Amino acid sequence: MPAAENFPAKTKVTALPGDGIGPEVMAATMKILAAANAPIEWETAEAGAEVFKKGIGTGVTREALDSIARNGLALKSPLETPVGFGGKSANVTLRKHFELYANIRPVRELPGITTPFTGRGIDMVIVRENVEDVYAGIEHMQTPSVAQCLKLMTAPGCERIIRAAFGLAMAEDRKKVTCATKANIMKLTEGMMKRMFEKVGPDFASITQDHIIIDNCAHQLVIAPEQFDVIVTSNMNGDIISDLAAGLVGGLGIAPSSNLGDHVAMFEAVHGSAPQIAGKGLANPTALLSAAIMMLRHIGAFESATTIEQALFITLAEGKNLTGDLSPRGHGVGTDAFTDQVISNLGRSSNLPSRDYKKFELVAWPDLTAHTEPNTRELVGIDVFLESDLGSEELGHALAEIAEDTPFRLNGVSNRGVQVYPSSGGQTFLVDHFACRFMFKHPINLNASLANGQPEISYLVQRIGAKFTWMHIEKLQSFDGKDAFERPQGEG
Repeated sequence: MPAAENFPAKTKVTALPGDGIGPEVMAATMKILAAANAPIEWETAEAGAEVFKKGIGTGVTREALDSIARNGLALKSPLETPVGFGGKSANVTLRKHFELYANIRPVRELPGITTPFTGRGIDMVIVRENVEDVYAGIEHMQTPSVAQCLKLMTAPGCERIIRAAFGLAMAEDRKKVTCATKANIMKLTEGMMKRMFEKVGPDFASITQDHIIIDNCAHQLVIAPEQFDVIVTSNMNGDIISDLAAGLVGGLGIAPSSNLGDHVAMFEAVHGSAPQIAGKGLANPTALLSAAIMMLRHIGAFESATTIEQALFITLAEGKNLTGDLSPRGHGVGTDAFTDQVISNLGRSSNLPSRDYKKFELVAWPDLTAHTEPNTRELVGIDVFLESDLGSEELGHALAEIAEDTPFRLNGVSNRGVQVYPSSGGQTFLVDHFACRFMFKHPINLNASLANGQPEISYLVQRIGAKFTWMHIEKLQSFDGKDAFERPQGEG
């Protein structure tokens, strides 16, 4: 048994055993850490399916939230979440509650695990923004047949995840950071991340930097994955490509993850709860064990982390007592035998060295500096979203008439992002949800006076509401003379 690491004191960690195979892989991980004399003291709490059944819509007990807040660290097994109905994801609850904005997904070839990509030298980290984007979960039914999801991205949110990616690259002596976005289509939201990457980049001049469109990134991950070192991207993009990347090196069953915030860090296995094998003693604890190794490095227990990682590498490389998902013919051993095999290899060194890790610190909100306010702001118009079964020409004429004798003029009407009035000659299939753009005849300077356009907007919306059902409005602004909104497809 390895000697106890020379560490100031044991660190308290909240353990969330979770659902399905979660309790089994958690027990295995705890056993290995104890055998390695890792400086951890556990505090167990409840989250997941059983919590939902108790009527707690978040899927996380108050006791669990308090424990994590108190300890600042959590190790989490898979949690089940209702799909398509019911409560919010318990995983998302934890990320949002503790503002765990940086999701870190290492992707590395492991010894003994053969894939079509083996030998390519895959060793990258995907850094995913973890709390914004469409995963903010702000959704509304606009009409009975039209749903809307808001994609929210903020300048501070983009800056801090980009700085986290560069900080990680420097701590792990990585040479390149790639920013992956869909800025060619979503020029304001995804474009914000690209622009922030270009603004922050000069602070890290020693690191090679490039930008790639996210769909090409997915393509390149399959064609030439070895070209990537660190990829930083937005929430949904990162969710997708991190799972894709895990598939290159063996799948989600071996994929760890960390979720970092300014005050709390949560480490987890990426795979699901696998209810079909739960309770049978067949689960592979590699992913959660790897997450625990990340956790040990996070608290500075590098010696324990390397000892356990090397034991895991040797176990995988030698191929003895592997679980069924790792065995060449699928005839493997159970969770306990695999766990004992890892423990028996503690203190040995493999041919695959551990990376020379250093701890890196996130940049807290008050120290973010790249975002600046515009010098001038103008209110130039509004979009009114309404429900109607009228054809585009009839609707457009009616709205133009409503705008007469108001401070606005009707600029156009669009349906699902395509201008349909005035007609652009396309063949757009109309649904009962229209965006109607009204522009101020004389834009309002929001810096120069107390005027905010509210009375004028209220008057127009009242007139529209007398004839149509409207859902919401969006103010159209310009910052420093530049439009702060996108135009519908087909607008001249």
